[in-house]
Amino acid sequence: MSTKPPAVSDGLAPGTAPGGLSTAQAAQQLQQDGPNVLPADQQRGLLAIARETLSDPMFALLLGAAGLYLLLGDLQEGLILLALVLVVLTLTLYQEGKTEHALASLRDLTSPRALVLRDGAPKRIAGREVVVGDVLVLAEGDRVAADAVLISGVDLQLDESLLTGEPLPVDKVARTALDAHALADALPASEKLFCGTLLVRGHGLARVLATGERSEIGRIGVALQGLTTESSPLRLQVAKLVKVLALLAGVASVLLVLAFGLIRGDWMAALLAGIALAMALLPQEFSVVMTVIPALGAWRLSKHQVLTRRVSAIETLGATSVLCVDKTGTLTENRMTVAQLYAEGPEAPAGDSLSIDYATTSELPERFHPLVEYSILASVAEPFDPMEKAFHRLGQHFLKDTEHLHRDWTLMQQYGLTPELRAMSHVWRAQVGQAHVVAAKGAPEAIVDLCHMRPADQARVAAAVEVMAAQGLRVLGVARSRFEGMDWPAIEHDFEFEFVGLLGLADPLRAEIPAAVAQARTAGIRVVMITGDYPTTAMAIARQAQLDLGTGAQADPAADSPRVLTGDVMQQLDDAQLQQRMKTVSVCARIAPTQKLRIVQALKADGAVVAMTGDGVNDAPALKAAHVGVAMGGRGTDVAREAASIVLLDDNFAGLVKAVRLGRRIFDNLRKSMSYILAVHVPIAGMALLPVLLGWPTVLFPLHIAFLELVIDPACSMVFENEPAEPDLMQRPPRNVNTPLFAGVTLLWALLQGLGALAVVLGATWWGMAHLSEGAARAFAFATIVAGNLALILANRARTGSLLQSLRVPNRTLWWVCGAALALMALALYVPWLAGLFKFERLPLTWLAAALGLGVLVMLVFELMKPKKSKLAP
Repeated sequence: MSTKPPAVSDGLAPGTAPGGLSTAQAAQQLQQDGPNVLPADQQRGLLAIARETLSDPMFALLLGAAGLYLLLGDLQEGLILLALVLVVLTLTLYQEGKTEHALASLRDLTSPRALVLRDGAPKRIAGREVVVGDVLVLAEGDRVAADAVLISGVDLQLDESLLTGEPLPVDKVARTALDAHALADALPASEKLFCGTLLVRGHGLARVLATGERSEIGRIGVALQGLTTESSPLRLQVAKLVKVLALLAGVASVLLVLAFGLIRGDWMAALLAGIALAMALLPQEFSVVMTVIPALGAWRLSKHQVLTRRVSAIETLGATSVLCVDKTGTLTENRMTVAQLYAEGPEAPAGDSLSIDYATTSELPERFHPLVEYSILASVAEPFDPMEKAFHRLGQHFLKDTEHLHRDWTLMQQYGLTPELRAMSHVWRAQVGQAHVVAAKGAPEAIVDLCHMRPADQARVAAAVEVMAAQGLRVLGVARSRFEGMDWPAIEHDFEFEFVGLLGLADPLRAEIPAAVAQARTAGIRVVMITGDYPTTAMAIARQAQLDLGTGAQADPAADSPRVLTGDVMQQLDDAQLQQRMKTVSVCARIAPTQKLRIVQALKADGAVVAMTGDGVNDAPALKAAHVGVAMGGRGTDVAREAASIVLLDDNFAGLVKAVRLGRRIFDNLRKSMSYILAVHVPIAGMALLPVLLGWPTVLFPLHIAFLELVIDPACSMVFENEPAEPDLMQRPPRNVNTPLFAGVTLLWALLQGLGALAVVLGATWWGMAHLSEGAARAFAFATIVAGNLALILANRARTGSLLQSLRVPNRTLWWVCGAALALMALALYVPWLAGLFKFERLPLTWLAAALGLGVLVMLVFELMKPKKSKLAP
């Protein structure tokens, strides 16, 4: 790594002092432009997130219930519930706090430490203090502190993958003349250094042109600020339901207190009865279920190489109707191999193709040697790009004993990729001869442009490209030239290039992709592939992946197919036209990362629930705008991962489909669990209310309700998290996220279950009051409620199918919970000090058996009702 600053007297642009800015000039500029950071107005701290979390009705109900316990003197129960509030709040703060890291990552990138020239001397300052007009002193390993123009440098290469997603370093050249008032956007990319990019080779001086939100990465940060992360539809529905139930609990409790006090005149007893009813109606289990079931689902998903950054995204993923996925590395293995060569020459002026099979091909015909030779010369000596590695492997396999590998040549000049010309060139000094050898490689159209080919020759090369692309190959062109002297041209176009040939690289489709795509299609999910490749190449991969390409696409892979959309065509569409077009598109080709956001917004405007994959900084706005952003863990940038909700650790699309399946299973199990919670609250609330209205002795005191809700009910709810997926899980269409969690039929069924259980418990209490003492009758009623509770669990395990079938489905948690509930009930009934605490008297074993038998009766009644319910089930 170079540590010596380059000389400051050479190559400085007009209007820039040799020593950079003075301290006074820098201070004045800083006051005018502000610090070199992204705006932080909307950054939320932990306290702000905590306030938002505690304002959620579910947390308010948890705190209210804890306050009721403490008000009644039940210190232990109150403290337990407060501890539960703390745990849930901590988990929420941890998850919500991560949503702020996307902007934090951008801020870290935009404000590294910087070495600048101030008052003629190098000075290390904070990146936030860099201003327009500063001269940056750059060496290997430095991050560029602001957008700048290179005014002096030697062998500069920058890693711009944070902005472009391309792993190949980009060469930069110094600008020989620069107007002091030149605009950053008017400069060619080959002379411009972007904020946040990494200098991987060389050293130089650069004059700052834009800082903060005016830089390229700053604009992305501003775009991120303007987008809001999608809230979980399920959480919104549950919050609405809880508000309704809380209002119902409050009104019912107040009415009970008034009725009890006016009828009996005992206002203290009336207050206790009202508190008991409120506790019975408050569904505080919802918060536990909404936190624990998705969290355990995220843990299960991590075993499939899928990391969940926001737990709520899992159930949203289960409602996904469109999956937008990258091609390279997501559908394919990102393992490039040269599969076909096309060369022109004296022996084959019209061109000749050769398919490469490393297992069977031992020799390469001589006419293809220059093509391999110049593809290597146009690559770096020690590549990390998969394509360049493929070129080197090809050369080592076929040319290792020939004169076409030039390890003793010296690299003299480089021309990097630019948005205007997608090609790169290397100028070499050979050991023999005076002329320099120039090798270029890049997109075929760029190479054809460099070679200034005649229309007939262009058409011939284009036809060869189409043939190779139709096989799903990624095609690159290669050209060569010779140049004498050391006065290098400013641009590659000034060399006299000669077309050498084409290389077709195969990136094999992952073996599991067709099955995963078929599973997504069966589930009613549309898969849209997004790539920067040619439409023909994209369509070939899409056919291999068995994407839905329509009837005509197999024969006509043209770019204007209704199933294919190119970036050029997309630029010509307004938002309404794009929305209409995206209804049928399955392949988006030649798409720039910045165009992904428009694709997401068009799909969302059409009512789709969108999951989007991405890996670069430019993908971050699209990832954040999607209902579920999915970042690549292997090749993704930190900013993309922070903006996403899901991270594919192995970059595999099949893992995304598994996540969709798990999201649907979680939603099913949440609905089962919450239906059970609603149903079980009916007999509890009924037994807190009806005995009082009927003039019976009080059956349930607050301690009984605390026992049922805080010990048995939440534990029983966890049974449903372990429930396997329904057989038809991936045969259903995606659910409508606007459909309430408890639609009319589902809610009706839960209420019918609860009323049925209440009728049995009420009848058992009336029978017990007639034949047992008050304490024993209370114990009998309590045992019947517990038995009915277990019956409701078994009844809600499966939407369809018989009880025997559901019992055959393994769920160890079910039997552990049932056993624990019965054991706790037995302790409360037959341990004297506990029985006294619960105001129980000893219950004869025959009556205990009768209570359990009533539970079995409830279960059988629900089983008989299930055929009717299955027809109505949502």
